[in-house]
Amino acid sequence: MLLGTLCADLQQLNIILKKELADRIRSFGYAIEGIVYLVKSQHNAWIHLIITILVIVVGFWLQISRNEWALITLAMMGVWMGEAVNTAVEAIVDMVMPEIHPLAKIAKDVAAGGVLLSAVAAAIVGLLILGPPLWAWIRLFF
Repeated sequence: MLLGTLCADLQQLNIILKKELADRIRSFGYAIEGIVYLVKSQHNAWIHLIITILVIVVGFWLQISRNEWALITLAMMGVWMGEAVNTAVEAIVDMVMPEIHPLAKIAKDVAAGGVLLSAVAAAIVGLLILGPPLWAWIRLFF
Protein backbone atom coordinates (compact mmCIF):
# COMPACT_ATOMS: atom_id res chain seq x y z
CA MET A 1 0.00 0.00 0.00
CA LEU A 2 2.73 2.45 0.98
CA LEU A 3 4.81 1.51 -2.05
CA GLY A 4 1.82 2.04 -4.36
CA THR A 5 1.19 5.50 -2.90
CA LEU A 6 4.86 6.39 -3.26
CA CYS A 7 4.88 5.29 -6.91
CA ALA A 8 1.74 7.30 -7.61
CA ASP A 9 3.29 10.35 -5.93
CA LEU A 10 6.47 9.95 -7.98
CA GLN A 11 4.45 9.68 -11.18
CA GLN A 12 2.51 12.81 -10.25
CA LEU A 13 5.77 14.62 -9.45
CA ASN A 14 7.19 13.51 -12.81
CA ILE A 15 4.14 14.94 -14.61
CA ILE A 16 4.44 18.23 -12.71
CA LEU A 17 8.17 18.50 -13.44
CA LYS A 18 7.67 17.80 -17.16
CA LYS A 19 4.94 20.45 -17.35
CA GLU A 20 7.09 22.93 -15.43
CA LEU A 21 10.05 22.28 -17.74
CA ALA A 22 7.84 22.75 -20.81
CA ASP A 23 6.50 26.02 -19.34
CA ARG A 24 10.06 27.31 -18.70
CA ILE A 25 11.14 26.40 -22.24
CA ARG A 26 8.07 28.16 -23.62
CA SER A 27 8.84 31.27 -21.53
CA PHE A 28 12.37 31.38 -22.99
CA GLY A 29 10.76 31.29 -26.42
CA TYR A 30 8.59 34.29 -25.53
CA ALA A 31 11.64 36.16 -24.25
CA ILE A 32 13.53 35.47 -27.47
CA GLU A 33 10.51 36.68 -29.47
CA GLY A 34 10.66 39.91 -27.45
CA ILE A 35 14.36 40.39 -28.17
CA VAL A 36 13.80 39.75 -31.89
CA TYR A 37 10.93 42.27 -31.89
CA LEU A 38 13.13 44.79 -30.10
CA VAL A 39 15.94 44.51 -32.64
CA LYS A 40 13.64 44.41 -35.67
CA SER A 41 11.36 47.28 -34.68
CA GLN A 42 13.49 49.79 -32.77
CA HIS A 43 15.98 51.87 -34.73
CA ASN A 44 17.92 52.71 -31.56
CA ALA A 45 18.32 48.99 -30.91
CA TRP A 46 20.13 48.74 -34.25
CA ILE A 47 22.54 51.41 -33.03
CA HIS A 48 22.96 49.54 -29.72
CA LEU A 49 23.61 46.32 -31.64
CA ILE A 50 26.30 47.90 -33.83
CA ILE A 51 27.99 49.50 -30.81
CA THR A 52 27.73 46.25 -28.82
CA ILE A 53 29.44 44.32 -31.62
CA LEU A 54 32.08 47.03 -32.03
CA VAL A 55 32.85 47.08 -28.29
CA ILE A 56 33.12 43.29 -28.19
CA VAL A 57 35.51 43.26 -31.16
CA VAL A 58 37.64 46.06 -29.66
CA GLY A 59 37.61 44.34 -26.25
CA PHE A 60 38.95 41.11 -27.76
CA TRP A 61 41.49 43.03 -29.84
CA LEU A 62 42.76 44.89 -26.76
CA GLN A 63 42.64 41.70 -24.66
CA ILE A 64 40.89 43.40 -21.76
CA SER A 65 40.85 41.63 -18.40
CA ARG A 66 38.08 39.48 -16.99
CA ASN A 67 37.08 42.26 -14.58
CA GLU A 68 36.98 44.77 -17.42
CA TRP A 69 34.78 42.37 -19.42
CA ALA A 70 32.45 42.13 -16.44
CA LEU A 71 32.10 45.92 -16.25
CA ILE A 72 31.69 46.30 -20.02
CA THR A 73 29.08 43.51 -20.08
CA LEU A 74 27.09 45.06 -17.22
CA ALA A 75 27.18 48.44 -18.93
CA MET A 76 26.07 47.06 -22.30
CA MET A 77 23.32 44.95 -20.78
CA GLY A 78 22.10 47.97 -18.81
CA VAL A 79 21.55 49.75 -22.10
CA TRP A 80 19.82 46.73 -23.65
CA MET A 81 17.56 46.29 -20.62
CA GLY A 82 16.73 49.99 -20.67
CA GLU A 83 15.84 49.81 -24.36
CA ALA A 84 13.67 46.75 -23.71
CA VAL A 85 11.81 48.43 -20.85
CA ASN A 86 11.43 51.60 -22.93
CA THR A 87 9.92 49.60 -25.80
CA ALA A 88 7.55 47.83 -23.41
CA VAL A 89 6.47 51.14 -21.83
CA GLU A 90 5.84 52.66 -25.25
CA ALA A 91 3.75 49.65 -26.31
CA ILE A 92 1.67 49.74 -23.12
CA VAL A 93 1.14 53.49 -23.33
CA ASP A 94 0.10 53.23 -26.99
CA MET A 95 -2.32 50.43 -26.12
CA VAL A 96 -3.89 52.21 -23.15
CA MET A 97 -3.74 55.79 -24.48
CA PRO A 98 -3.70 55.82 -28.30
CA GLU A 99 -4.49 59.53 -28.42
CA ILE A 100 -1.99 62.18 -27.35
CA HIS A 101 -2.09 62.83 -23.61
CA PRO A 102 0.38 64.74 -21.40
CA LEU A 103 0.81 61.81 -19.00
CA ALA A 104 1.42 59.40 -21.89
CA LYS A 105 4.14 61.75 -23.13
CA ILE A 106 5.71 61.88 -19.67
CA ALA A 107 5.76 58.07 -19.42
CA LYS A 108 7.40 57.71 -22.83
CA ASP A 109 9.87 60.54 -22.23
CA VAL A 110 10.94 59.23 -18.83
CA ALA A 111 11.43 55.70 -20.23
CA ALA A 112 13.49 57.10 -23.12
CA GLY A 113 15.46 59.21 -20.63
CA GLY A 114 16.31 56.05 -18.72
CA VAL A 115 17.82 54.56 -21.86
CA LEU A 116 19.80 57.74 -22.48
CA LEU A 117 21.16 57.70 -18.92
CA SER A 118 22.22 54.05 -19.23
CA ALA A 119 23.84 54.75 -22.62
CA VAL A 120 25.81 57.67 -21.20
CA ALA A 121 26.94 55.54 -18.27
CA ALA A 122 27.94 52.71 -20.65
CA ALA A 123 29.89 55.17 -22.80
CA ILE A 124 31.75 56.41 -19.72
CA VAL A 125 32.58 52.83 -18.69
CA GLY A 126 33.69 52.08 -22.23
CA LEU A 127 35.91 55.16 -22.37
CA LEU A 128 37.45 54.39 -18.97
CA ILE A 129 38.27 50.81 -19.94
CA LEU A 130 38.92 50.99 -23.69
CA GLY A 131 40.06 54.61 -23.94
CA PRO A 132 43.59 54.40 -22.47
CA PRO A 133 44.76 51.38 -24.49
CA LEU A 134 43.14 52.77 -27.65
CA TRP A 135 44.82 56.13 -27.07
CA ALA A 136 48.20 54.41 -26.56
CA TRP A 137 47.71 52.51 -29.82
CA ILE A 138 46.75 55.70 -31.70
CA ARG A 139 49.83 57.51 -30.33
CA LEU A 140 52.07 54.82 -31.81
CA PHE A 141 51.15 56.10 -35.27
CA PHE A 142 51.15 59.86 -34.63
